[in-house]
Amino acid sequence: MSMIRSTNTKPEILVRKFLFKQGFRYRLHSKKLVGKPDIVMPKYNAVIFVHGCFWHGHSNCKFAKVPVSNNSFWADKIETNKKRDKRNVAKLKKHDWKVFVLWECQLAKNKVENTLNKLFKKLLIED
Repeated sequence: MSMIRSTNTKPEILVRKFLFKQGFRYRLHSKKLVGKPDIVMPKYNAVIFVHGCFWHGHSNCKFAKVPVSNNSFWADKIETNKKRDKRNVAKLKKHDWKVFVLWECQLAKNKVENTLNKLFKKLLIED
């Protein structure tokens, strides 16, 4: 488990490279904001979380299966993560931040282009 990264994951880097190519500038993992969003775009008052499907309990996702061994521990841990995520998003929205959550499975090779284009449009529309 010590080898699992919480920052600079492949899906996160993929999103950052896309945003940079589109001309967006951002900050990373701001400790000033609740939940330390992966990407913070102060100019657009927007934050982006890039969630791993397993760790954040993505509903109806094949990557979010709870392990068979030590099942109760993992179920509790993932449920706690989901509650914390929900609380953090609510706090950010309360302070007028636009919150975008991208899931690891949405950034798979066959879906990545569509997902990032939708994000790009939402960022521009909600500006």
